[in-house]
Formats: sequence, structure tokens, C-alpha cells
Amino acid sequence: MTETDRFELFSYWRSSATYRVRVAFNLKGVPRRETDIDIDAGEQHGAAFRRVNPLGGIPALIDHGPGGSALPMTQSLAILEFLDETHPQPPLLPADAPGRARVRSIAQMLTADTHPLITPRVRKYITTTGGFDADAWRAWQIQWFGAGLRAVEARLAGEAATGRFCHGDQPTLADICLASMFTVMRVFKIAFDDIPTCTRIMAECEKLEAFAAADPMRQAGAPR
Repeated sequence: MTETDRFELFSYWRSSATYRVRVAFNLKGVPRRETDIDIDAGEQHGAAFRRVNPLGGIPALIDHGPGGSALPMTQSLAILEFLDETHPQPPLLPADAPGRARVRSIAQMLTADTHPLITPRVRKYITTTGGFDADAWRAWQIQWFGAGLRAVEARLAGEAATGRFCHGDQPTLADICLASMFTVMRVFKIAFDDIPTCTRIMAECEKLEAFAAADPMRQAGAPR
């Protein structure tokens, strides 16, 4: 088995959660192979993928290598911490406990409080059962992207631990999660001009090839 064959990542080009995992693989220089799950075509609801993730969400990761359980791992933050434990350099979490708590807190503000409100399954429900039209859905996206990012902006702008990146001068889980919000907003053509610290940090992230190479528009399946 080659190193590339060890990790199988179930992915989709515009998935912001998959983007997070791609960035982590890139930062750590770990190869993977990707299995595309077309969420626009509903492939996440098929029996084959539901055996991988009963919730039908992506990403999912399988470690086929020696010592790997070959059981699927789901949830992007859990996968990121798995990669950080198995491939510790460069670290995605600070060395000190307060720093790790801060980074995890910022990451979860974005991935637990903000991102779940704009996922495809939420869109499907509120545009069918909920009766939202296209304009109402866009207003919903703008409301919850904006609320989440403004809260993160307040922390980043007001806390001394913020540096070049969300925490100090090296990218962490928090930066990966922040960047994932920007990438999906670009797909939806949403932007805010009142989050200057977040925007500055995103620009710093994009100077790194690990982030640039994970951009949704550079993935297989993206519109050209």
C-alpha cells in the first residue's frame, strides 16, 4: 500500500467542512485520495455512503493503513484532531492548555454555531417544508454568516492572543475553520465589510499554499 492509498477522504468540491480537512492534510504534507460524493445529486443519501456516515454528511475519512481501524471517521474537527495526533508537525493546536481552549472555542464558534445553519440539508428543509423562496434563503445565509463572523471578529480584534493568525503567528484549527467560512461565502457570493480582522487573517492564510490548494474552485468537479 502506498502512502497515498492509506487515507481515503470522502469529499465534494464546494464542501466547506471538506475544505478544512484538505487544508490540514496539505499543511502536514500528508497525501490522501479523494472519493467524490456529489451532494447536489443526492449521493450522500445513497445506501453505500450511509454505511460510511449514517448522517449523510461529508467529509468522512477512512485510514486503511497499518494500525488503522478501517472504520470511517466523521466530523471535520474530529478528523482534524486525529490528523494532529497522528501527524503532529506542524501542530494545529497551541502547546498550552489555555491556548488550546481558545483555539477550540473560536473554531467551534464557526463550525458548531454558524456553519450548521447554512448546510444543504437546512437549505432543503426551509426551501421546501419551510416555504422559503430564493430571496428568503439568501437573507437567511447573510444573517447567520454575518452573526457568526461578527462575533468572531469581536474576539479576534479584542484579544491580545491574536497575532498574524487567529492565535499567534502560526495557523491553527481556528484559522482553518475561519478560512472555510470565507471559501463557502465566495461560492455563494456573500461578503462583509465590517470584519477587518477576520479578512486580514484570511489574506494571511491564502499566502500559504496549503490553504490556496484547498480552494473549492481548484478541486475536481468545480465549475470552470
